[in-house]
Amino acid sequence: MKTILLNPGPVTLSERVRSALLGPDLCHREVEFATLQDGLRRKLMAVYDLPADAWGATLLTGSGTAAVEAMITSLVPRDARVLVAENGVYGERMSRIAETYGIATTRIRAPWGERLDLEAIATALRATPHSHVAVVHHETTTGRLNDLAALASVCKETGARLLLDGVSSFGAEDIDFEAWGIDACAATANKCLHGVPGTAFVMLRRAALAAAAVSRSVYFDLRDYLAKQDGQGTPFTQSVQTFYALDAALDEFFAAGGQPARQQLFQSRMATVRATLARLNVRALLATDETSCALHAFELPEGRDYPTLHDALKARGFIIYAGQGALSERVFRISAMGDISADDMARLCRALEEVLAT
Repeated sequence: MKTILLNPGPVTLSERVRSALLGPDLCHREVEFATLQDGLRRKLMAVYDLPADAWGATLLTGSGTAAVEAMITSLVPRDARVLVAENGVYGERMSRIAETYGIATTRIRAPWGERLDLEAIATALRATPHSHVAVVHHETTTGRLNDLAALASVCKETGARLLLDGVSSFGAEDIDFEAWGIDACAATANKCLHGVPGTAFVMLRRAALAAAAVSRSVYFDLRDYLAKQDGQGTPFTQSVQTFYALDAALDEFFAAGGQPARQQLFQSRMATVRATLARLNVRALLATDETSCALHAFELPEGRDYPTLHDALKARGFIIYAGQGALSERVFRISAMGDISADDMARLCRALEEVLAT
């Protein structure tokens, strides 16, 4: 029985992506690697049609958090302040990263699952100059898709630019890089793009990186990555096999219709899950129009605990995800990402009915 991952990354792989991991051994200083890397960078730019003269894709070996850390430490100028808009675990992690590096940080918190506190953000930006606002697009703590258009409107008034954690949205959600004033977007291969863990990347506005003119880290210095990769090199050893996998995943992504098609696919899957759970009197944590297409959170039914639910579904071939922190005993989460067939979805619905109807 095939096990389907319904956690928010890593995802269930297609056979093509899994087979790509068996590509030939390759030294990262050889021309063949440069060709592979150049192709990946072009394909990532094409996901949102970003122009190469203004933007650059930087690839690094690490998780999504590695890309977020590289983005924050490389884009916030040394004498500047960043405001972090928090409403979940990953917004809080961005604040921890900035504070760990000694970056002047303003934290504007909203309760987990709630909308960003735009009024408090506006007040803070008016009171003190901030070069950037850092925000999570899809906060997988609760599945909330933060309203970046509204946040961008607040930022424009004071000239603050956005640093976007797009780890769980890049490739599936709409991202308006120009209208929203984005200077950089951090993401990873193993979520909406259906690659494997190990490759992360940052989509960089070239002018913003040049203006920052700061190096706070050796491994996470994006100026070094961009310069080296523009010259068909790499500052450090890359995870070659995961590059192969991302290349195959991106080919599948574009063949299937790109970002709009990926968004529609995830929306369809989540609609099926929500309808099934609604029939079983399981309530969603957030309304559909507040939630990402990629993951939704659901209230644990009265008398049910997560470990029992997890184990019953795992025995039927499905891995769900627990809530975090204060939500750990209240919710469970289901993701729509990965290579999941119509038959898999039908089997999932039967499994949910078997486990939750009794």
